[in-house]
Amino acid sequence: MSEAILYHGEPNGPSLSVLAALEESGLDIECRAIDLAAGERHGLPGVTDSMAMDYAVEGEGPVLVIDGEAMSEAVFIAQYFDEAAGGCGLQPADPYARWQMLMWCRQATERLSPAAAYLGLHASTAGDAPLDTMASEDLRERWTDWQQRRFDEAKLADSRAKVAQFAQRIEDQLDDGREWLMGSFSIADLETFAWIRSMRHLEAEAFSGKGALDAWMGRVESRPSVQAALARSTTGEPERAFAPGPEINRWG
Repeated sequence: MSEAILYHGEPNGPSLSVLAALEESGLDIECRAIDLAAGERHGLPGVTDSMAMDYAVEGEGPVLVIDGEAMSEAVFIAQYFDEAAGGCGLQPADPYARWQMLMWCRQATERLSPAAAYLGLHASTAGDAPLDTMASEDLRERWTDWQQRRFDEAKLADSRAKVAQFAQRIEDQLDDGREWLMGSFSIADLETFAWIRSMRHLEAEAFSGKGALDAWMGRVESRPSVQAALARSTTGEPERAFAPGPEINRWG
C-alpha cells in the first residue's frame, strides 16, 4: 500500500468506528492521534487540498491521508479498509444485503450522529480552536455556537427524541434474535455503536428496558477490534470527548 496515515481523535463517534474497522481489516496503517477539539484536523501536514477536511458532512471526524490525498467520512473509510484488505467481512458480499447495510448507515449518519453530536457538545467544554483555519462557513458556525454556548432548546429536544427513536430502532432490528444488525457483523454495527455508546451516560432513559440493545452493545464492545480502538484513548473517558459533528438535518 502507498504511504498512509490515519489521523483520529479520541475513540468516540467516527474515530471509534474507523479505528475499529482498521483493526478488523488487519491493514498496517500508521495511526496518529490529533486533538479534534483544538481544531488540529484543519492543519494536517502535507495536505494541500482541504476539501475532505473542511467540507466533510461528518464534521470533525477522522481523516485518512494516502500519498497526500485526504479521505474523510467514517463509513467510506471503513469500506476502503475492507476492500483494501481483500474483503475482511465488514461488508456483505450479496449486493442487496450491502445496499441494506448502507441504507442503515445512512440513517445512522443522518439522524443518530447529528443528534448525538449536538447532545455531546451541550454536555462538554468547547475547544479553543482557531476558526480562521476552517473553510466551511457551516462548520465555523457550529464551532462558534459551541464556543459561545449557544444551544437551541428545540434542537436539544429533537436530538433527545432521535436518540431514543434510534435506540428503539436497534431494539426492533434485533427482535428476531439476530446477533448483529445486518445478520452478520458489518460496518453498520461499528458505525451505530460508535455513536450510540456515548449516549448511555447522557440519555440513559433511552436505553431503559431494551435487553436486545444492551446485549448487542456488549457484543460489539467485547470485540477485540473495538477494545483495541478504545485502548487508544488518552483521557480514559472517550465517550465524553466531542467536537462539532454533522449538521442537524434541516428536513427533520
